[in-house]
Amino acid sequence: MEHVPPPAEELALLDRELARLDLRRAQLLTRRAWLVSILQAPRPVAAPPVAAPVAGSFGPPFAPPAAPARPADGGNGAQNLLLTLGGLLLTVAAIAFTLVSWGHMGIGGRSAVLATVTAAALAAPALLLRRGLTSTAESLGALAAVLMVLDAYALHRVALADTDPLGYAAVASAVLAVVWAAYGLLLDGLRLPLPLAVLTAQLPLVLGAAAEGAAPVVFAGALLVTAALDCAVAVRFTGLAVRVTAGIGLWVTGGAGLLVALGESLDAARPSQAVVPGALLLAGAAIALAGARRAAAGFAGAAGAVAGLAAVAAVGGVLTTTLSGGWSVPVYLVCGGLVLLGVRAPLGRPVRQGLAGAAGVVALGAVLFSATPVAVVLVGPVAQLGRLWSGVPDGGIREALGASELPWDEMASSPVVLLMVAVTLGAARFRWESVARWAEPVRGVGASGRGTAGAWALVLGWAGLTVLAPALDVSYAVAVATQSVLVVASAALVVGALRRGTAGVAVAASVCGAFGAVGVALLSLCSEPATYAVFVLLTAVGAGVATALDGPAREPRPPVWSGVRSAAACAAVAGATVLAVAGGASLELEAHETAPLLLVVTAVTAVLGAVLKGRALGLPVEAAGVPAGAAAVVMAVGDMPFLALVLALCGTVAAGTALRPERRPVAGYVATALFVLASWVRLSASGVGSPEAYTLPVSVPVLVIGWLRRRRDPAASSWTAYGAGLAVSLVPSLLVALGDTGWTRPLLLGVAALVITLLGARLRLQALLVLGGSVLALDALHELAPYVVQVVGAMPRWVVPALAGAVLLAVGATYEKRLRDARRLRDALGRMR
Repeated sequence: MEHVPPPAEELALLDRELARLDLRRAQLLTRRAWLVSILQAPRPVAAPPVAAPVAGSFGPPFAPPAAPARPADGGNGAQNLLLTLGGLLLTVAAIAFTLVSWGHMGIGGRSAVLATVTAAALAAPALLLRRGLTSTAESLGALAAVLMVLDAYALHRVALADTDPLGYAAVASAVLAVVWAAYGLLLDGLRLPLPLAVLTAQLPLVLGAAAEGAAPVVFAGALLVTAALDCAVAVRFTGLAVRVTAGIGLWVTGGAGLLVALGESLDAARPSQAVVPGALLLAGAAIALAGARRAAAGFAGAAGAVAGLAAVAAVGGVLTTTLSGGWSVPVYLVCGGLVLLGVRAPLGRPVRQGLAGAAGVVALGAVLFSATPVAVVLVGPVAQLGRLWSGVPDGGIREALGASELPWDEMASSPVVLLMVAVTLGAARFRWESVARWAEPVRGVGASGRGTAGAWALVLGWAGLTVLAPALDVSYAVAVATQSVLVVASAALVVGALRRGTAGVAVAASVCGAFGAVGVALLSLCSEPATYAVFVLLTAVGAGVATALDGPAREPRPPVWSGVRSAAACAAVAGATVLAVAGGASLELEAHETAPLLLVVTAVTAVLGAVLKGRALGLPVEAAGVPAGAAAVVMAVGDMPFLALVLALCGTVAAGTALRPERRPVAGYVATALFVLASWVRLSASGVGSPEAYTLPVSVPVLVIGWLRRRRDPAASSWTAYGAGLAVSLVPSLLVALGDTGWTRPLLLGVAALVITLLGARLRLQALLVLGGSVLALDALHELAPYVVQVVGAMPRWVVPALAGAVLLAVGATYEKRLRDARRLRDALGRMR
């Protein structure tokens, strides 16, 4: 059995255990404080003696240490702050002395003061470094640098005032850079002199070229030589501050030099003028590659890209001086392709990535240059909408596009550029395994790139062939034939790509085919024969693509499959619709007379939907036929009798569609609405103004249908069965009767409303009782209103308020009874169906 101590004994045990835990916690906190002081102290502090562990405690024994030692000073932060402030004050004093007090001393005093102060500032850091006072040495070294600059300024003001300021600044900056470099190498414990020397070394050559008024190429050469020196410093030195300073200088001076050289290369008119800028660009490329050796991955990749672009600009600038117009772009494009040869060179992966990126940038720039004529070809055919069947233009295709005034000599190379890039990407697509092995060091080259390359090859190839016709200014017929062939080829590519499972190529081919189809369709509107030829072709192509993609699926299809299939079906129906409109125009029919031709398209699509029942193509075909029917209705609006005929024909098509069980819920209502509208339009065209002629033909069938519904389902509400039919019959007649001055219509309406009300009360049908009673009451009030007005006018004026007061008193006195009556009436109506 387990022994359970008495409560008093157990309480004493718990108190002793808690005391032991408190003591252990105090020991751990004390030890932690001592460890923190060790980490913060400038030198190691002896560990305190360790006491024996507490009986029953856990873990290693720790004892409270002595009070942690504190640094004698306030830490390095306070020391650096004081030294910085002192250095700044001395620097300000030296500048004030040089600029303000200089003129109050003789030449000897001036020289002695500056020489003494500068020499002392230069010598002091060496002594301070030996004593371990590094921060103080840094402050005095910075002061010495400022004093040397002031010395150079004072020397120019006193002894060399007649010299050119830019030339003197160039020599002074060179001397200061050498002195600071030697000083930094001699006192390697100082961190400021060497970065300062590198920063100052950026000025001598540039200032010297500016002082001599040198040509831009000389100025670019000075910048690139400076960049080469920066590159050498960044590669050879290991100090972080020196390398960072040199790297920044390399990017600034090298980039500026390359930009100047590039401008001179582009402005060169002869090969001899482009040689020197080209050599400078190649030198800049070599500097960039040399600097990429020890750069980080990101900077190395950027250096590789700069080197590749500079090489392309250098070679292309020399070769394009003999060419005119836009034919220099293909030359640069070829040079960009040659840069890819450097991907296999032993330059490191980031550099090779940069070279590949440079080639891509060149290709992208060439494609963007060729985008203008592509936009012209895509947008130009829209102008044909205002010149329907105006005849084939006398000029070439440029006149049909409305682009005769554009500088086609400058854009003549656009198809060549686009086709070159397309062929390159296509070759890479079909030999992707070799390309992947060859470009293995380049990040991002993988399996997914094959589809991307194929898609872009297709897009650019289509764009190049599309622009080729206006670039050559071929005839209108040749251009239309070429565009039609491209549409057929795009359709074939779509089907083949989808069957092979290359969705990216399929999407690209679909987009190209869609733009091409719209363009050639608009172009064909110039001529009647061209319109028929092109739209027959487009209809056949759309139907062919939709049929080819409508086969039974043996495996899951990608979403693009169904999208292309539906779009092709809709395009085929749209083409047939345009052919119907064109047929009416050829027969010289009026717009409303052409409407039945459009309904033929709607009827055919409805039949095809029934034939293709259960297949994916059926629904797109049916849906595409609806806009043709809507267009027929719009075209027939100008002639009311013809509009009634068109609406009736539309209703017939909808009724035929409603014979299919899956279409009945929608098509049945549509057919009913169309027949009703057709009858109303016919009545309106015949001059019939009585509302009953419009409402009774609708309400009677609706009431019959409601009666049949109630026979099958006695629990159905009377509002569902008869509400719509009664409202269509009674409400329009009531509205007309309220404004009718005769007695025949109000009398007949009242009789009909009374019969409906009695039937509702007899059969306990809420809809009949409420609607009939409401119409009867309103009709009665309308008929009694003149007499009420006459009676009120004949009575004294006090009678009306007296009667109102009496009514209120009577209602108030019997309020509870009236309330019970209202509740009983509400309950009675609620029990009705």
